[in-house]
Amino acid sequence: MAANPEPHEHGPATGRPDVISQPMPGKSVAPEPPRGRFALSPLNKRRWRNFTRNRRAFWSLWIFGVLFVLSLFAEFIANDKPILVNYRGEYRMPIFDFYAETDFGGDFRTEAAYRDPEVRCLIETGGLIDCFDDPDGLIAAARESSIEDPDFEKGWMIWPPIPYSYNTTVDRPGAAPLAPNGQNLLGTDDTKRDVLARVIYGFRLSILFTLMVTALSSVIGIIAGAVQGFFGGVTDLVFQRIIEIWAATPQLYIIIILFAILGRSFWLLVVLMVLFGWIALVGVVRAEFLRARNLEYVRAAKALGVSNGRIMFRHMLPNAMVATVTMLPFIVTGTISTLAGLDFLGFGLPSSAPSLGELTLQAKQNLQAPWLAFTAFFVFAFMLSLLVFIFEGVRDAFDPRKTFS
Repeated sequence: MAANPEPHEHGPATGRPDVISQPMPGKSVAPEPPRGRFALSPLNKRRWRNFTRNRRAFWSLWIFGVLFVLSLFAEFIANDKPILVNYRGEYRMPIFDFYAETDFGGDFRTEAAYRDPEVRCLIETGGLIDCFDDPDGLIAAARESSIEDPDFEKGWMIWPPIPYSYNTTVDRPGAAPLAPNGQNLLGTDDTKRDVLARVIYGFRLSILFTLMVTALSSVIGIIAGAVQGFFGGVTDLVFQRIIEIWAATPQLYIIIILFAILGRSFWLLVVLMVLFGWIALVGVVRAEFLRARNLEYVRAAKALGVSNGRIMFRHMLPNAMVATVTMLPFIVTGTISTLAGLDFLGFGLPSSAPSLGELTLQAKQNLQAPWLAFTAFFVFAFMLSLLVFIFEGVRDAFDPRKTFS
């Protein structure tokens, strides 16, 4: 009987099952080019591609990103100080630095009131002393360059598109709140502050507050849930009892008591919200780790001597990200709503802060000014809708059924 032929490779035209091909002797395979530090892995490229296919989420991300970046430069958009001043050939930026009236040839060492005719005249004429007698006339003459005084040196100021900050009192006749007009596109509140300026600053404040609280709460909640689910037993039991006691603590009462003792502040509210917000993710992450702790790849990693921390956060956590990301929209919208609710009740940020919740309270107290209610409603509805659409796309992008389809 003839001996069986030795196994060899078969090409695609032989009709027989393919055998994994090996490189021919003497031939080398080109190594895969190394990825850059910020390059996406193939898996993350799939996720990004799935996210961009969701047009609603993709365009919501673009719109939200543009609005958030613009709000980061709110001082350049809405401010009662000029962005740039040219005084006797020197360039100054009052939105960043303090300049007294004496720095522009005035008499007072207090901060210059840039909207006063005298200060504007001093800047535009190079500090002429006659500005205290006829400021408007000298401003008009300076702009026409018709002043023959040897000390005259023409200056100028560049103002933001909205010449009011969130705490600027608008100089308009009538009782507050004032209706929208060309000077105040969204009207004023009950203390004659420009509503549009407060919305811009309030949007930035709400988003920054939410991002900080959500990021810190998520990190603590994920670590706590991972430890519970991975180790189980007594560790899980003790953690669960602590969480039950902490979750039963009345959050609103704690905030009121600490604010009464320490005073209301942005950072204190961030700390308090993180202390009570990390519980939201613990149950989801714990359930995912309890399910995955007995899977084959975890047992294999333990048998190979891989450390517990590496198994938890390098191998198990990515598989638990779908359930974790699913919870993020609720955490984000809940944080924004909690901040607005505390401000509405008067237990949130200081009353001078540009809070959207405080604008809602003013709308309730001034029913004769419907522009306050409409502004607060549409800002909240638009902001929360964008965030929900974005996280909906993120959740679908992390879904393994759609990632590997």
